[in-house]
Amino acid sequence: MGELDDSSEAPGEAPGRHTIPVIDRMMEVLGVIERRPSGPTIRELTAALGLPRTSVYRILNTLQLHDMVHRDPRGGYHLGRRLLELAARVAAGGGDLDLASFCQPYLDRLAAEVGEGIKLSVLDADGVLVLAVAQGRRDYALTSTRGQHLPAHAGAAGKLLLAYLPAAELDRRLAAPLAALTPRTITDGKRLRRELARIRAQGWAQDKGENLPSILAYAAPVVGPDGSVVAAVSVPFLAGTSAERMEVIRAATVANARAMTAALPDAR
Repeated sequence: MGELDDSSEAPGEAPGRHTIPVIDRMMEVLGVIERRPSGPTIRELTAALGLPRTSVYRILNTLQLHDMVHRDPRGGYHLGRRLLELAARVAAGGGDLDLASFCQPYLDRLAAEVGEGIKLSVLDADGVLVLAVAQGRRDYALTSTRGQHLPAHAGAAGKLLLAYLPAAELDRRLAAPLAALTPRTITDGKRLRRELARIRAQGWAQDKGENLPSILAYAAPVVGPDGSVVAAVSVPFLAGTSAERMEVIRAATVANARAMTAALPDAR
């Protein structure tokens, strides 16, 4: 007697009928952690999810065991290294390449060159995920956080990644209302599309205080062997920076992204 094929479903049957509740709860926990880059505590997770503390505790322990989350000294939980490694492989096209690890030396080199904090970011389901960072040593350099999740429409890296999306995927992402985070955030879809076209034409993006009024940034694309943009390297810095220094940061960002692009192996 042959084995039953549990994967078959009747036409039109809802896939939700075949989910595993504990995995659903695990994904809910990861979702809350993803949306709160400061790191929710177990008490905050319990309140947000409406689950028993013991259930949340056991899920977190399991996720920690597999390096999917990590706990900081104050008790806050963050996305773990293994989860970010998986995201890096998705961004690189699903091959064996760990994009974050491969790009880290280039990020470190750029941080040493300009003295500012550096980020390597990719698009995820509904925003931008920071895969890797390098900290700057210049006075007042901004600190970047690995695993941080940001809106895609407000910021240099997010706009750059949106600019290179296929038309249908861009339409999907811009279908929902765009939140105004600062007076400089672009919330009009038509205006944002014009901005994205300009970014494609010039090959880099600029944040003029769209996410936080006091923070500016430049971003440039890391391009895979198949010609698709796999990540954005970006450099955030404080508003008030001189025009001459801003140009130094912009040029260094573009050059660094091109160097990563040239060195990126074909991981397919």
